[in-house]
Amino acid sequence: MSDNATIARILGEIADLLDISGDNPFKVRAYRNAADIVGHAAEQVAAMDDATLRTWGGIGKDLAQRIHEIATTGDCAVRRDLAATYPLTLLDVLALQGVGPKTASRLFTELGVSSTPEVEAAARDGRIRALKGMGQKKEALILQALAERQQHAGRHLLADASAAVHALLDWLHAQREGLDLQPVGSLRRGTDTCGDVDILAVGADRTVLDLFVACPNVARVLAHGDTKASVLLDSGLQADMRAVDPAARGAALQYFTGSKAHNIALRDRAIAQGCRLNEYGLVRVADNIRLAGDTEDGIYRALGLDMIPPELREDRGELSAADAGHLPSLIAVSDLRGDVHMHTTESDGRDDLETMAHAARARGLSFIAITDHSKALAVANGMDEERTLAHAARIRALNRPGHIFTLLAGIECDILADGRMDLDDDCLKALDVVVASVHLHLGQDEETMTARIIRAIEHPWVDIIGHPTNRLLLRRAASHVHIEKVIDAAAANGVALEINAQPDRRDLSETHARLARDRGVRLVINSDAHATAQLAHPAWGVLTARRAWLTPDDVLNTRDVHSFRRALKRHR
Repeated sequence: MSDNATIARILGEIADLLDISGDNPFKVRAYRNAADIVGHAAEQVAAMDDATLRTWGGIGKDLAQRIHEIATTGDCAVRRDLAATYPLTLLDVLALQGVGPKTASRLFTELGVSSTPEVEAAARDGRIRALKGMGQKKEALILQALAERQQHAGRHLLADASAAVHALLDWLHAQREGLDLQPVGSLRRGTDTCGDVDILAVGADRTVLDLFVACPNVARVLAHGDTKASVLLDSGLQADMRAVDPAARGAALQYFTGSKAHNIALRDRAIAQGCRLNEYGLVRVADNIRLAGDTEDGIYRALGLDMIPPELREDRGELSAADAGHLPSLIAVSDLRGDVHMHTTESDGRDDLETMAHAARARGLSFIAITDHSKALAVANGMDEERTLAHAARIRALNRPGHIFTLLAGIECDILADGRMDLDDDCLKALDVVVASVHLHLGQDEETMTARIIRAIEHPWVDIIGHPTNRLLLRRAASHVHIEKVIDAAAANGVALEINAQPDRRDLSETHARLARDRGVRLVINSDAHATAQLAHPAWGVLTARRAWLTPDDVLNTRDVHSFRRALKRHR
């Protein structure tokens, strides 16, 4: 039986192939919605009958049948029929930034191009620019997208890597209780993306490595020795497990967590103090006495430093701060009291207003803002002024006097190409919070894009700038924007900047968030949830904030709802 991830992937592929073929947009959207629903389902869809599946909004009789067909056979006739006309390698072409379904279809039907190597050859030969309506600029953009794809080859979103590794660890723990298994490296430091991942098996023997290579998630065993094993997981991620002596647990954790630059700086400090530091421990050279190694904290303390959180270990001043006792008290997920960027079925969300509110409250939040899209984003069923105000009334009607949970009526309002807002001033003024974001015309030059965002920042009813650089990790580079000018404008106008916690955004980046904090800008960490399951996303935004050295005081939605509202631009 196929798992949810496989079923969702195949449904998504069907949607893409239908889109390339020019099929009915509503049919395409239905398959995309089904892929999203299955992909985020907590229950195993393969075990459900048709009647249960059809109770989920967006899944009708035909889609339920397709889902069961995929669950039982690993494929379905609809996908096979489409693949007979459009090679599945064309989906890799569609995934290139700037290549939509119409372009992918034309490349295939007019040039016979059905894979990324063939696209690159056609671009370098000048064949793409020869197509009517394409031109030299389109060809250059495709070559740029291919270069970016190559640059990111072998990288995985942190969320994807984390899910794959924790599935592996859960299986190992189920086979043998009491295992001390510690993910290290960039996964532990909370970086945006990961390459290979490393796992320390403390106090383990070869039998644990035998279990490791036998995990059901392993696609191929790359190496299998007495103290180390390497595998390729079915997600495409390489995982390495290393057996570690308990006496060296702390030293190994420190060493294999990295970063390389941090480790070099720490090793140099050890040398200056007459010591030798490696993955086995900290040793005083003069008499060969081992000073530390069993705990990570002990390594840092022996070198005269406060314990440095893994997220800060990038050689960006953390050793000096630890030496002076000035490390920040970093924000944690538990510090967040609100989430002020999320969507419902009123625009492009998967769950309705009441469902999102109940789920947010169940997660322990004390307030949320519902911020569906504005009218410019027609593809997301964006709202005009009349719908926005009616939606705001429904949101506020759910509040009850004396309740400890508050719903705020908001909007994610598009910043138009010239910096004007997508809704009129009276509408925006009537809301509780406005998140202003760029979604369209992402290819503007730096001067134009920067002026566009600053004009929005200067608008009297804009409180927060959402996902300020519009990057999509491993898929789309950040927009051309002079971020320092944007930060300075936000500081001057009392506008907050968002750390969008979607795993493929994490935008602002850690370096920009730290710069914003240093220049007096307040940050907010938001889920940008389009379904209840995505309300867990702030954990990824918090990792970005921790890597940016942020404390709870630097983030507005760690406050209670009354303090949060007073801090917004409209109330300052």
